Amino acid sequence: MKDWWQATFPKGRQSLVISDVHGYPVQIAYGEIGTGRPLFLLHGMGSWSYNWRYTIAPLSKHFRVICFDAKGFGFSDKPWLRREKNGHQVIELERIVQALCDEPAIIVGESIGALISLALAQKNPQLVGRLVVINAPIFTERLPHWAMEILAQTPIEVLQAIDDLRLAYLFAPLVREVMAIERRKVLFDPSILTQEDVYWITYPFIELPGTLVKVAEELQIAAKEIKHWQANKPNMLTQIQEDLDRINCPTLILWGDRDSWFPATHGERLHKLIPSSQFQILDNCCHDASTGAAKVVNQSILKFLQGTNFL
Repeated sequence: MKDWWQATFPKGRQSLVISDVHGYPVQIAYGEIGTGRPLFLLHGMGSWSYNWRYTIAPLSKHFRVICFDAKGFGFSDKPWLRREKNGHQVIELERIVQALCDEPAIIVGESIGALISLALAQKNPQLVGRLVVINAPIFTERLPHWAMEILAQTPIEVLQAIDDLRLAYLFAPLVREVMAIERRKVLFDPSILTQEDVYWITYPFIELPGTLVKVAEELQIAAKEIKHWQANKPNMLTQIQEDLDRINCPTLILWGDRDSWFPATHGERLHKLIPSSQFQILDNCCHDASTGAAKVVNQSILKFLQGTNFL
């Protein structure tokens, strides 16, 4: 099967080295295509750049599209020997944007990528010219999926042993089948998920050791955040919620009307709290909007950027 990076980007998969939140060098995998204003695409939990496969080409006709795998995901480094700090994703996103462009960027984030984008717009507003958030877990009260709950409760040492034994590789057909079933549940039309899609979506878990451990580590951070929120203890989620009125760049909020993970009422609430925001419901769309409603998502992004003089 042809390498997805090579087939999608003129220079294929490129590498960028940044300092992570611990101060250690970490290699970030990314691809870019097109010219014009920089537009970054941020994937969700357990995903990687492939999730934007239907968005990259259409937007690259108008922008310099930059698609990267967050640390620990996809083809980026997965440091095993140090535990992550809460909020590290925001700091690392900031450093990636600063390294790859020298002007305010368009940031498009889905799911956890949307939450990180909101935090960046609060922390370093001069980096963000326009913001698009899709199905963000901004008001979530629990991890939305049973598999996430299991990973969040499993000791990292156990998952490390699974990775070391390459069990995902040994049971690749089963891993692909289970993940395909679960991915189809977040699509309004499950039939659009092809066998090639399943191959690439599961590729990091099967072929790149460390992926399972890093995803679980992020889920454990998220579970702790939610627990602290419920107990009224200091947490980053509450801080992001309380500072939403500090986001002053034009913002587009897109939300699937059938999102069973984070209901559309969360999007309406988010819209009321961000002064310069627009809100749009995506009809017949579940949580995976970048796959299940790609055409409408792309059109909405372009219309928003044109209407705010960024196209």
